[in-house]
Amino acid sequence: MEWQPLAADPAAGSGYFDAYAAVGLLAVIGVLFVVVSFTANRLLRPVVDTPEKLLAYECGVDPVGEGWAHTQIRYYVYAFLYVIFAVDAIYLFPWATVFAAAGFGAATLVEMFVFIGFLAVGLLYAWKKGVLEWT
Repeated sequence: MEWQPLAADPAAGSGYFDAYAAVGLLAVIGVLFVVVSFTANRLLRPVVDTPEKLLAYECGVDPVGEGWAHTQIRYYVYAFLYVIFAVDAIYLFPWATVFAAAGFGAATLVEMFVFIGFLAVGLLYAWKKGVLEWT
């Protein structure tokens, strides 16, 4: 049996645009689902304003005083360090799969040691600046 190319006529159903049609249909269904859900929520919800509902919610505590409060910068630094190391940990998984492939062993090993070295320098810098000390 000899190989035959697909017909050039789009009406012949080559299947190329069928995948796009499926994705487009799924996108339309998703948008319709969101619109119907929000519309149903707006139409079915009870609308009864009480003084308690109009108060600012502060974790179950009645708001007292001004809205300005000082926040320790260390919380943001910890969050920033967490994000940095979490994102860097994500890069280790693809590296492990490439490292397992034939022919990439030595080059990827050196690249990863350089990458981990940069992380270690950043962690050492944060430790020297006292960022990691809680008190």
